[in-house]
Amino acid sequence: MIKDVLDIILISAENSFLQVGVFVGAVLLIFGYINYKNSGEFVRKIENSKKIQPILGALLGLTPGCGGAIFIMPLFVKGKVSFGTIIATLIATMGDSAFVIISTLPLHYIIVSVISFIVAILTGYIVDYYKVGDKLLNNMKKLSKDELKKINDSANHMYEYIHIGHEEGDEIDIALHHKAKGHQDLETIGYKITHKGFLIYWGFVFIGLILGIMLLFQMDINNLMIPNLGEIIGIGGTFVSIIMMIMSNKFLQDDTHEEAELKSMSLKETLIHNAQETAFVSTWVYVAYLIYEISIFIIGSGNYSVGEAMLTSLMISKGLFAVLVGALIGLIPGCGPQVIFVTLFTKGMVPFAALLANAISQDGDALFPLLAIDRKSSLWATVITTIPAIIIGLIVYFVEIKIGAF
Repeated sequence: MIKDVLDIILISAENSFLQVGVFVGAVLLIFGYINYKNSGEFVRKIENSKKIQPILGALLGLTPGCGGAIFIMPLFVKGKVSFGTIIATLIATMGDSAFVIISTLPLHYIIVSVISFIVAILTGYIVDYYKVGDKLLNNMKKLSKDELKKINDSANHMYEYIHIGHEEGDEIDIALHHKAKGHQDLETIGYKITHKGFLIYWGFVFIGLILGIMLLFQMDINNLMIPNLGEIIGIGGTFVSIIMMIMSNKFLQDDTHEEAELKSMSLKETLIHNAQETAFVSTWVYVAYLIYEISIFIIGSGNYSVGEAMLTSLMISKGLFAVLVGALIGLIPGCGPQVIFVTLFTKGMVPFAALLANAISQDGDALFPLLAIDRKSSLWATVITTIPAIIIGLIVYFVEIKIGAF
């Protein structure tokens, strides 16, 4: 029994890193570099395009990760974008769970993105038509100039920022850089490990990516010139991912507005924070693999094929419930729980409709800046994005049953 559980822990560590984690890292590097080169430009275009802001917000939300969506949140408080734009951005974004889908089921990612994009735009314009944002802005508590100056003067600045969506010393700066959790303190052990050890981590990802590609071609990666190389890199990569996540002090939330700005300023910061993001996603994927494998082990009383068949049957019979669960999990701010849910979909544990409901409902890390600035607005944003998630999820679920799609 103990040996079986230990085998599950180690095999899950190897498979999660080599089958998903390394591909997530590769995709993150690509999009991280694109964001580094273009951060801020798209945000400025949105500010100057009042009539099509929800469309542009939805486009920005579609970009994998939370960086683009994070930048939009302060613009609402400044009155530069509509609340419908905020809603459209949040509906379209899948946060870090997008990287899992892209790496494993790219066709499903495209389908989810297209549906989310359409729902995002429609919902965004409906919200603006009823002027929900105007009411929220009118009731929003503002700090006086004296209060802003007092807080800003007492602040200990570690970095010189190129701010996106706000200015140095304004109430957004106070909320996102002085009151909310931001970048790691320079003197902490976590900062030193993550900022000096990120190249070692990328080494694991690079070697693991080669092995992961070999796995796709059905090659035995544990019987090469170096015996058990797959186990060494897979288990080691997961272990290092967990260490990186703990040292980064990231558990539910992966990206902050402050870190998103730092990534736009420096390629090195982009590499460092993308390593942390890869570690974050890889760790949560590993948790999902453990949940899946242990569930099969328990249900099948140690017989894998029996457990897998019983679990599949259970998921099919509880599909409608899974749609509601997917939408409700989307209510949780941060990317961790969302990564688990999406990974379970890739393992066949939840129907496509549940994945779609979760994708529409979830706000990823993008909700945290709005939560730090105005809780009432963030609450309304969460509620509004969940409504179309449940409606569309249920519609697709019944279509799924009828035609057997996805």
